[in-house]
Amino acid sequence: MSDSSDLLGGPADDTPGFDLGEPPAPPKSEAYRVLARKYRPQTFAELIGQDAMVTTLGNAIRRGRLAHAFLLTGVRGVGKTSTARLLAKALNCIGPDGQGGPTIDPCGRCEPCVGIAEGRHIDVIEMDAASHTGVDDMRAVIDASRMTAFVARYKIYIIDEVHMLSKNAFNALLKTLEEPAEGVKFVLATTEVNKVPVTVLSRCQRFDLRRIPAEKLADHFARVLDAEGVSAEPEALGLIARAAEGSARDGLSILDQAIAHADMDGGAVSAAAVRDMLGLSDRGAIRDLMTLLLGGDGIGALAALRRQYDLGVDPLGVLRGLLETVHATTLVKLGAAVEPGQATEEREALQGWAASLSFAALHRLWQLLLKGHEEVGRAAMPIEACEMALLRLVHASTLPDPGELARMIQNGAPMAISAPVAPVAAPAGASAEAALPASISEIIDLLERTRNIGLSLRVRHHASLVSLSGTDLVLSSARPLPSDLIGELAGALKSATARNWKITTADTPGAATLRELDAAQYESFKAEIMASPMVRAALDVFPEAEIADSEIESLMKQRSKSV
Repeated sequence: MSDSSDLLGGPADDTPGFDLGEPPAPPKSEAYRVLARKYRPQTFAELIGQDAMVTTLGNAIRRGRLAHAFLLTGVRGVGKTSTARLLAKALNCIGPDGQGGPTIDPCGRCEPCVGIAEGRHIDVIEMDAASHTGVDDMRAVIDASRMTAFVARYKIYIIDEVHMLSKNAFNALLKTLEEPAEGVKFVLATTEVNKVPVTVLSRCQRFDLRRIPAEKLADHFARVLDAEGVSAEPEALGLIARAAEGSARDGLSILDQAIAHADMDGGAVSAAAVRDMLGLSDRGAIRDLMTLLLGGDGIGALAALRRQYDLGVDPLGVLRGLLETVHATTLVKLGAAVEPGQATEEREALQGWAASLSFAALHRLWQLLLKGHEEVGRAAMPIEACEMALLRLVHASTLPDPGELARMIQNGAPMAISAPVAPVAAPAGASAEAALPASISEIIDLLERTRNIGLSLRVRHHASLVSLSGTDLVLSSARPLPSDLIGELAGALKSATARNWKITTADTPGAATLRELDAAQYESFKAEIMASPMVRAALDVFPEAEIADSEIESLMKQRSKSV
């Protein structure tokens, strides 16, 4: 039997064989392009969130009023370099038929458009100032800019991160930037415009690219996922959009990671997976923690914090979530529009807190959390510092503010302000009518006895009495009243007296508010003290001396006690 070489032909004989040639090479798989590069805007219509700039450039192109130098500034990832390339395409586009002129809607099919999009056009020179910072690099640019464009309508220099140029490089560029050769344009881009010399700024037409709103980013990410054939929960896209902080590139990078994090068998990008990937605290856990804090449950709050910490959540992330919750509650109390895509549970929780917390309490919570965030950020032991911040919140959030506290001390009010208090009952044998307050002063006393300290202060400051008869109270609206004062006051008086109150306003001057009476009494007492012989003698010796307000208040308090 012949060997295989005989069958196929070869050195054993001269019989022609079958030359199979080299085995075919396996097809090369196309390299994956990250979403941030794959979905880079190719037209101005695809540039999201920069409508004002696009309108200005479009008008300038249509009217032929093109600047010789443009400066694009904004945070990372908002589209500065993409805008520079789009501007180069817009100025050099010749249309599919080769007869077109500058346009805000470049065709994307002509040779200049294709070459610029692929980064190979000879007349569009991109330069990274971070790696070409010296004056010699600028001299090379200046020398080359003296020559007109080779094939395009305009020769365009795109200098990215221009703030990285040295002082000498900026100085070398100034004259050319102000009076470039005919047909030469400069497009400068920077994230730190404050580092660009004023002499350069004055020679450029400046465009500030805005941060892209989270809603527009979420919509953009949804379109990208549709093109990629990937599904995602709306809440997940919202989390990614907020984490991007206005940067489309950052958001697409996070989205790329989230897609890789999802299940391989067609699993959707879930909000839980995004939170886990970003190390964000779960919003449900934040709501539970907020409920524990407002309920004064310190042990429960610390346990909830530790559960988040054990899951890998950064303490700063927990405090940031609480700050966002307080901010959202305040907006709900103001009547702001509901955030798109907000979960029903979160919306109900925010509405409940908005109804039960006053603006003063919300501002106090914000300040305490903000202070805690600052402390944890520079603490040697972050989780312990976070625990102390939450405990401070538990014990301090229900206390009155300093103004209320001073008023309580002055009036001798009891300090157990957090204990629940039953409505004030009428004395035994007295009629219900006799138990009703008969003046603004008595109304304030009733509010203070029922621990409505904040409301009593607002009544003291704003309520100008026109008339009071039983449960019919008329206040003056000659001066603006807080919008929620009447409703809160009616509810508090009903709770305290077990009677329905009718509170109305009249556009007529009323009696002086108790705050105005207190101020008048204070000024009168101060004038009396200043007129006393002993004080006049002391001021003659020490003419620059002054009597502290706290001393005057102390003397007033002593007199009232003696009376």
